[in-house]
Amino acid sequence: MSRPRPPIGPAMAGAVDLSALKQSAPAGGEAGQEQAVPVGTEITEANFEDEVLLRSNQVPVVVLLWSPRSDVCLQLADVLSGLAAADNNKWSLVSVNVDAVPRVAQIFGVQVVPTVVALAAGQPLSSFQGMQPPDQLRRWLDSLLSATAGKLSGATTSEEPEQVDPELAQARQQLQDGDFAAALDSYQAILDANPNHAEAKGAVRQIAFLMRATAQRPDAVAVSDAAPGDIEAAFAAADVQLLNQDVAGAFDRLIALVRQTSGDDRTKVRTRLIELFELFDPTDPDVITGRRNLANALY
Repeated sequence: MSRPRPPIGPAMAGAVDLSALKQSAPAGGEAGQEQAVPVGTEITEANFEDEVLLRSNQVPVVVLLWSPRSDVCLQLADVLSGLAAADNNKWSLVSVNVDAVPRVAQIFGVQVVPTVVALAAGQPLSSFQGMQPPDQLRRWLDSLLSATAGKLSGATTSEEPEQVDPELAQARQQLQDGDFAAALDSYQAILDANPNHAEAKGAVRQIAFLMRATAQRPDAVAVSDAAPGDIEAAFAAADVQLLNQDVAGAFDRLIALVRQTSGDDRTKVRTRLIELFELFDPTDPDVITGRRNLANALY
């Protein structure tokens, strides 16, 4: 069954979450600035659909939109965390750091923090702002559970773990450990045995990109800006921009280069741009816009 895609920007297609590498990418950001997530699963653009929309088909999902700048947020997080533990998976508690992922926060129309939104079957049911007394929170949650009783599929709490193919588990672990070369070899072996394996196909494409992009020089964007006709410099800059989630900027850079080139050079740039498009879900708004702009640049 098809689902509308949440309008939250780029989420890489396939098995690999490129945004997880943002902190380690050569982007010049300061280390040691990350704040701890107060409760539940941390929601990003990459996992929003799985952890909020899809999960809410099983159990109600309570989203805490918070900021590390607010002591009230942390107080509310403590109370919600205790209630979640007491309810033993009857509902799912997740958190959105509005400072770290503002595009996700925009989906909920956040005006102040803390804001709490409850969803079921992909739709918001109830919300409130600010700190609430524990007994009022308990009544709010009981009302939420009562309203959704028998209407969702229920949590998957089977004690039997999901059986994962050992080769696939190995590839995933290698990727999680940051051993890109080994993960690439493992996923490629899976793909060779099963050319239609969706996860392996996406992973091979994306890991190859990661290996290339993380090797680019930190000032690749500045170097490309200083030499606008240099194709290799533009390729490096686009890689760095993608790695740091500036998807539209990366696409626009190469589309501008398509307009400036001709013959074999134009084909080379167009081919690289299409390769970058294929790292994403084809319905991603940035990809749709990029393909349209590429067509205009070519014709």
